[in-house]
Amino acid sequence: MSNGVRSRTVTQSGDCPIGADLSVVVSASTAFFSSTMKLFARAAGSVAVTLCAAIMVCATTPGLAYELANSELMVADRPEIKTNIIAQPAQLPIPPAPIVPAEWTSEGDEGPPTLAQPDAVEADFASLADAVAAQSVPDSPDEELRCLAIGIYYEAKGEPLHGQLAVAEVILNRSESGRFPNTACSVLKQRGQFSFVRGGRLPSVSTGSAAWRTAIAVAKVARDELWESSASNAMFFHARHVSPRWNRAKVASLGNHIFYR
Repeated sequence: MSNGVRSRTVTQSGDCPIGADLSVVVSASTAFFSSTMKLFARAAGSVAVTLCAAIMVCATTPGLAYELANSELMVADRPEIKTNIIAQPAQLPIPPAPIVPAEWTSEGDEGPPTLAQPDAVEADFASLADAVAAQSVPDSPDEELRCLAIGIYYEAKGEPLHGQLAVAEVILNRSESGRFPNTACSVLKQRGQFSFVRGGRLPSVSTGSAAWRTAIAVAKVARDELWESSASNAMFFHARHVSPRWNRAKVASLGNHIFYR
C-alpha cells in the first residue's frame, strides 16, 4: 500500500512542468497586450496633437479659410455652404481713361496747324476791330440780330467801334433787365425811347452798305459776348450835344454818346 501511494505521488509530481509552461504563456500574453495598449495610446496622442496643430493653422491664417470657403469644388460638393459664403467684391484694376487726340485744322499752307477751338469757348481777339472783322455777315440775319443791327446803324453809324458796341450793350441789357421789353426788337419799338423809330415801325436799311455790314458784325460780337465793353452795364445813353440832367450814374463816354446805368 505504501508503495502504491508513493508511486501516485511521484506521478503527480511529474505533471508539475506543464503548469509552469502555462503560467509563462499567460505572462507573455499579458506583456504583449500591455505593449499594444501603450502603442495605441501613443498613436492617439500623436493624432490629437496633429489635429490641434491643423486647427491652429486654420484659425491664424484667414486667407486659407477664405480660399477654402470660396472654392468652386467645395461649393459644388456641398451646396449648403453657399448660404454661408460672404460675397466679396472682385478687385478689378480700373483702366485709365482713353486719350482722345485733338482735331487739327490748318489755314492752307501758311504756318503750322492749330488746334480747333470748341464752340463753347470764346475766341480770343487782339482788339475789337479783329473781333468785328472775324464775323461773317449773313445775307438774311435772324429778326433779333437784324433789330440789334438797326439800332446800332441808326444810333451810332460812323462812330468808333467801341461807341457802336456800347449802343448794342444798352439794347441787350434792357431786353434782359425785366424793366423793359424782353427782345431787342421790342426794346427799339418801345414808345418814346429811340428817336429814329416812327409809329412803332423800324426804318428800312441799305443792306449793301459797308456801314450795315459793320453794324451786323458789331451786333454779333455783342450778342455772343466776344468783347468786353466799357459800357457793358449801361442801360441809358444820350448824345453829347444834349443835357437831360439825368440823376443816374455815368458809366462811360464813347463816340458821340454818354452812357449811364
